[in-house]
Amino acid sequence: MVVEETITFTSGVTTNTSGATTDARLPKQRGAAQTPPAPPLEHAVRYTQERAWDVFPGTWLETVDGVPRCSCGDLACPAPGAHPTRARWVDETTGSATTVRRLWATEPRAAVLLPTGRAFDALEVSEAVGCLALARLERMAQPLGPVTCTPDGRMLFFVLPGVAAKVPATLRRLGWAPTALDLRGKGVGDWVAAPPTRVGARGAVQWAREPNAANRWLPDVDELLPTLAYACGR
Repeated sequence: MVVEETITFTSGVTTNTSGATTDARLPKQRGAAQTPPAPPLEHAVRYTQERAWDVFPGTWLETVDGVPRCSCGDLACPAPGAHPTRARWVDETTGSATTVRRLWATEPRAAVLLPTGRAFDALEVSEAVGCLALARLERMAQPLGPVTCTPDGRMLFFVLPGVAAKVPATLRRLGWAPTALDLRGKGVGDWVAAPPTRVGARGAVQWAREPNAANRWLPDVDELLPTLAYACGR
């Protein structure tokens, strides 16, 4: 049975026993003790019901001789257990919780993937750049949308759709060639992996800024791009 509940998140700066401050909104160190995540199905249902996001199931991990392998069968898979199962993945996208339950009933381990170009797009940067940008954006009191952190050392900032048209022009206006920065936009025809999707033995996708009522309204590309470009340039 699927447990229907509101996604709750922690945020803000806390003080540890030594008196040092830590940002509770940033992902925990990989390898640190964490509460086991809810099954992918529960997360997929929540995304459709609480954010009105479309979702679709991806590949999954199968343990062979103690090693996690991607269900696609490719031993050199670049994103084991965290990519679409077929080229026409768009046919499986759904915003219906009922359909989500049916899709994940076939394979409960399937990755939770979210299509971009619909409810949101994403701006992808390195984790180092993303953390620097987050700190700067918070000092500026800039409203933020959800942000994911991948085990490959990347961070994705959710923004309003329109990255394909806006990113190149905005970067040029800021004095950057679009190909000069390690910054990628994900829009129509693309997708992102959502928590709790695991990428082989590397770890799971995590929320650096989790979806909540405060960030239901996403920022526009132009609101975040100057800061992300500045962080990339650093």
